[in-house]
Amino acid sequence: MASAILLVRLGTICRMADIAVSLYPTRAFILPYPEFMLMPMLTARRLLGPLVATLWLSIVPQAQAQTRDVIGARDYPGIGRFGGSVITGYQAKDFDAAQVQAAPFKDGQPADARRLEGRVTRIAYRTKAGPSILEVSRNFESQLAKAGFETLLACDTDACGAIPFTEAIDALPVPQMWVDGFNYHYFAGRKGDGGRETYASVLVSQNNQDITAQLTVVELGAVSNKMVDAAAMAKGLGDSGHIALYGIYFDTDKAVIRPESRPTLEQIAKLLNGQPQLNVFIVGHTDNQGTHEYNLDLSKRRAEAIAAELVRTYHVTQPRLRTAGLGFLAPVGSNATEAGRALNRRVELVQP
Repeated sequence: MASAILLVRLGTICRMADIAVSLYPTRAFILPYPEFMLMPMLTARRLLGPLVATLWLSIVPQAQAQTRDVIGARDYPGIGRFGGSVITGYQAKDFDAAQVQAAPFKDGQPADARRLEGRVTRIAYRTKAGPSILEVSRNFESQLAKAGFETLLACDTDACGAIPFTEAIDALPVPQMWVDGFNYHYFAGRKGDGGRETYASVLVSQNNQDITAQLTVVELGAVSNKMVDAAAMAKGLGDSGHIALYGIYFDTDKAVIRPESRPTLEQIAKLLNGQPQLNVFIVGHTDNQGTHEYNLDLSKRRAEAIAAELVRTYHVTQPRLRTAGLGFLAPVGSNATEAGRALNRRVELVQP
C-alpha cells in the first residue's frame, strides 16, 4: 500500500516535470512537495522516472489482472455499472462520513465542500480500454438522473480545480481506485425523497488506458443507537434465550474487529463477569451477499474473533464461550432490501 501511494505522488511529480520541461527546457523549476523542494524539475524527472517505472511494474499487474468483482461487492441499486466493468473496490458502512464537492475549487481551495454523515457506500470500477472518460461519466450521470438526482456539480479537470480537487476527494486506496489528477471528470448530485436526503458523486479517471470510476452514495441519517448494555443482554437471554447485537463492527469481508466495537465488548464482558455461572454461544450472522459457503465461513470466523477478544482483553475464561456461524440461514429481515440486510448482519449471544 505504501508503495502504491508513493507511486501516485511520484507519478504526479513526473507529469508536472514533463509539462514544465517541455514548455521551458532551459529553466530550472522547484517542485511543490517537501521531499523535493531543492531539486530542479528536470533532474527530478530523470531521477524519479526509473523509480516510478519500478513501482508501476510491482503494482499495476495485480490491478489489471482482475477479471471479476471483489468478493462481497454489488452494484448500488438503481444505478448499476458501465458495461464490461468489474468492481475493484467496495465499502459499505451503516454509518460513516464522506465529503462531496458541490462547487469547483477557487484559488486552489474548496468553495462548497459538504461533509455528510449517514449510510455510505463506495464502489470502485475498472473498465478495459475503449470507452472515454466522458462516455463512462455520462452513462453514470444518466442513471443518476433517472434515479431522481439533481446535479450539484459536473466538471472536468481544469474546471474542477486540477490536482488539489482530487486530493480532497475520499477515493478508495490504490489499487482499488486510481485517479490521474491531470485527467478526470467529476459529478455530484442530490435527491430528496419523502424528507430523506441522498447524495451521490462519481469520479471517473484513467490508468494505463483503462477507465477507473468511483461511485459514492451517502444516505443522510443520524447514527443508530446500537448499544445494548449488560442489563439488556441479561434480560434478552432470560426472556428469549438470545439477544441480537449490532454494535460489533468488522472490516469489510474480514474477521478483524474494529476499535469502535469496544463499548459492546465491554458490556458482554460485564454481563459474563457479573454472572460467573453463565455460559454462552457467540453466533455470527450475515446477509445474503456472496455464496452460502463464503458467508458460513465468514460468520464463523467473526464469532471466533469475538470470543478470542473477550478472552484476551477482558479475561473471560475460554470454556464459557462457544462459537458458531450461520451465514444467512437465520434472517430477521428481508435480504431484498438494504434495511433488511443491515438487520441480518449481526452477532447474537445464545444461552444453551
